Amino acid sequence: MEKPKIHPYIPILIGVISISLSAIFVKLAEADAGVIAFYRMLFSILIMSPLFFYKYIKEIKILTRRDWIFSSIAGIFLAFHFILWFESLNYTSVASSTVLVTLQPLFAFIGTYLFFKERLSIKTIISGAIAIVGSVLISWGDFRVSGSALYGDMLALIACGLITGYLLFGQDVRKRISLITYTMVVYSISTICLFFYVLIKGESFGPYPSMTWVWFLLLAIIPNLLGHTLFNWAVKWVSTNVISVAVLFEPIGAAILAYFIFLENLMTTQIVGGLIVIAGILLFVLDIKILKSFFKKVLD
Repeated sequence: MEKPKIHPYIPILIGVISISLSAIFVKLAEADAGVIAFYRMLFSILIMSPLFFYKYIKEIKILTRRDWIFSSIAGIFLAFHFILWFESLNYTSVASSTVLVTLQPLFAFIGTYLFFKERLSIKTIISGAIAIVGSVLISWGDFRVSGSALYGDMLALIACGLITGYLLFGQDVRKRISLITYTMVVYSISTICLFFYVLIKGESFGPYPSMTWVWFLLLAIIPNLLGHTLFNWAVKWVSTNVISVAVLFEPIGAAILAYFIFLENLMTTQIVGGLIVIAGILLFVLDIKILKSFFKKVLD
């Protein structure tokens, strides 16, 4: 395999920073959660449309009725993931919300265990227990601050479950069509769902301050398109386990940015609980040899 022109860890780092900005842009946008989610998805599909219609539109023909059903469910799950996650940021801190959303790998395993009867390993049980301890510690600390912070934590956890459902329903369809086509289909369904959600809720599609429109657009470009595109590029050169580890640094990046932008201070329970959650997920996605190799390469 030819060597990449730049070291893969550089795009991965940029990708982590990109997805870390998601929560920041949401808090900066002066709009309801459903509206923010709607414009994030709408701008994403508008940006992707020229490439999709030029190169990938013919793939639509190979989608079966089952594919459309599964893609629709995935799109609805994605829509409500964004609604609940964005709403959680109105009640709890960026740090707590993003850490709890990173529990997705464990939610995914629960889903595969329930629906596909995958076996529970000792490592999975231990890593799950560790992550649960960390999330309970975060929620307990937030509850001591206010009941609304705990409510925000619960919204983030439900949002985590929804993104897992989105991935589980979409994985079969994704195996048979290109990333661009699958993303376009699911994002379009999600956008339609969000449109009717905003309409039914009576939330406003506009007007908004000019900077809010900027945050809408940046949400589509940076976390949605840039961040995940860079991960998809890097996976050609590095193990998917490396990407899994890198994504776990999103809460750290988001917490640092929130500290400087919103002056959000971290409580001891958030720091300790967050580190425990990340440790539990690291144990889940990696074996010890891969983990040692990853940090050795980073330090080198």
